[in-house]
Amino acid sequence: MSSTPVSASQPSSTGLAPRRVAWQVLQAVAAGAYADGALERELGRTPLSSIDRGLATELAYGAIRQRRRLDAWLDQLGKVPAERQPPKLRWLLHLGLYQLLLSERVPDSAAVSTTVELAKQGGLARLAPVVNGLLRAFLRRREAGDPLPLPADPAAALALNHSLPDWLAADLLRWLPAERADAFGAACNTPPSLDLRVNRRRASREQVLAAFSAAGLTASAIEGLDWGLVISGRSGDLRQLPGYDEGHWCVQDRSAQRIVPLLAPQPGERVLDACAAPGGKSTHLAEAMDDQGLVLALDRGEARLRRVERNSARLGLSSIRTRHGDAAELGREAPELLGSFDRILVDAPCSGLGTLARHADARWRMNPASIDELVTLQRQLLEGLLPLLRPGGRLVYATCTVHPRENGELIAALLAEHTAWQRLEQWQLWPGEQQGGGDGFFAALLQAPQGAGGGATGGGGASTGGGALGAGAGAGAAGAAG
Repeated sequence: MSSTPVSASQPSSTGLAPRRVAWQVLQAVAAGAYADGALERELGRTPLSSIDRGLATELAYGAIRQRRRLDAWLDQLGKVPAERQPPKLRWLLHLGLYQLLLSERVPDSAAVSTTVELAKQGGLARLAPVVNGLLRAFLRRREAGDPLPLPADPAAALALNHSLPDWLAADLLRWLPAERADAFGAACNTPPSLDLRVNRRRASREQVLAAFSAAGLTASAIEGLDWGLVISGRSGDLRQLPGYDEGHWCVQDRSAQRIVPLLAPQPGERVLDACAAPGGKSTHLAEAMDDQGLVLALDRGEARLRRVERNSARLGLSSIRTRHGDAAELGREAPELLGSFDRILVDAPCSGLGTLARHADARWRMNPASIDELVTLQRQLLEGLLPLLRPGGRLVYATCTVHPRENGELIAALLAEHTAWQRLEQWQLWPGEQQGGGDGFFAALLQAPQGAGGGATGGGGASTGGGALGAGAGAGAAGAAG
C-alpha cells in the first residue's frame, strides 16, 4: 500500500480500464463463474497494454483471495454489513479497499479517485459519495494505526487474517503448529511464481536462460530441478517469449515438476497418465522417456484432451496417444490392457488446497462435503487402476492438496486392503515452506507385487498393439512405439 496523499484531481481514462476489468471479474465470480475463465473473457473484450493486463489480473485475483478480510473492513467502516450491500457496490468497494490495503504499486490517490469514478460511470453515481467516504474512512483508520481487530479464537483469527474459510483454518491448526499454519495462510495470498520446465529434447536450460536474458527477461534455475527455471518480474504474453513456438519449454509449477522423476519412467516403456489433461505431466513423461515407448494420456474431458494434443505437438513429442474415457472404468472397458503398463501416474482430481494462491476462488468453492465426495472418487480411481499395472510395476498417486484424507490417509487405507503392495516413498510439500514458492503437493510411490498383478499379466514392453489404444488416439498416433 502507498502513503501517497489523496488528491482531488480527476483520474485519467487509461487508469479506469484495468480496474473496470477487475470489477467485472469480481461480479462474474460472485455470480458463479470461475476466476480464470472470467478474467480471460474480460481481457479478451478489452484491449489493454501488458502493464494494464497485469494490473487487472493483480486486482481481480487479489480481491477474490482477500474477500473475507475485505468484507470485515466493510463491516467495520460501513453502516450496512458487507453481505447486505448491493452486490455491485460491495465488489467495487472490495476493489478500492484492496488497492489501499494490499497493492504496493497503486498510489492512494489513484485507488480512491478511480474507484469513485467507476461508481459514477458504472451505474452507481448516487452511491459515489458513499464510496469516497468509506475509502477515506479506511485511510483515516490506517493513518491512526487502528488495524482490523482479530477474534480471540485462534482459528477465527487465522481465518480472518489470511482470508480463509472457517473450516479450513480450523483444520490447518489441527494439522500444523500455529506458525506453520500462519505460513500456509500467507502463501495462499502470495501470487505464485512463474515456473517453466525446459524440454530437454529441444534445448538445454542454459540455452533458454541465455535467450531470455537476450530478450531482457530475468530468469534463473530452480534449485533441485535439473530442467526447471523461474521468470521474475512481468513477462507479458508467454506465447511471445523466446522458444515458445520452438517448443523449448512449457509452464509447470516447481512442485509438479517433482512428480515424474519420482515415477522415473524409462525409454521404451508403456506408461499410463490416468488423469492427463491439460498435459503437463504427459509431456514430462514423454520427455523423460526420450520420446521412446508409449504414454497413454487418458482423460474424461474431450476438449481438455485436445489441449494435451496441442501441447504435445508444440513440444515435438510423438510418443503420446490420447484416449477419452474414465480411468476408473478403463480395465472393464478395455480388458486387454489389464496388467499391460509398466508405470501409471494418477494425478488425481482433488480439493486443490495446495494451489489456493494460483486459483484465487478455490477456497470459496470447496467445503468438507466436497472433500468427502473427492475421497470416494480418488479411492475408486486407484481401485480401478491397480489391475492395469504389470507385476512389479510402479504407480505414483499425486494430488495438489494438503488434506490428509485425500493423501496419506487414503494411501494407508488402500495398502491395508492390498497388503502385497509396497509403498516405496511418500512426501507432502506445503505452500510457504519451499524456497522460492511452489504449490502444495502430495505424492506416494507404490509398487505392485511381483507374483501377479490384478487381471491379465501381459505387457511390460513397448508394444502398442491392440485396438484399445487405437480408440481415441490423437497426438503421436504414428510412431508411438519406441
